[in-house]
Amino acid sequence: MDSYSLTSLEKQGSAGQVRKGHGQVPAAKFELGQLVATPGALSALEEAGQDAIEFVSRHASGDWGDVSDADRQENEFSLFHGFRLLSSYRLRSGTKIWIITEADRSSTTLLLPGEY
Repeated sequence: MDSYSLTSLEKQGSAGQVRKGHGQVPAAKFELGQLVATPGALSALEEAGQDAIEFVSRHASGDWGDVSDADRQENEFSLFHGFRLLSSYRLRSGTKIWIITEADRSSTTLLLPGEY
């Protein structure tokens, strides 16, 4: 399966997921680790005419998007106790995307809920 850069959507090889290296978005509340995205999430972003970094920046700043109050509270707890973080956003097209940062902060993944 091919992979794509999160910023340019250029083909990067055959690693199976989308990669943009390690990094941290400015003003981030936590390390993002390696940024990856599924082909489904990238396709949905492209169809909506939106850029992944818009949502990654929101996630990293603690804007968890369209999650329940219980999930929002869980994210705030997880932020300080080193557990997994989950954000949910609705694209202009109406498609929902999730962003998950692993508990060890080694990676952050953009995906469609059905790809979980």
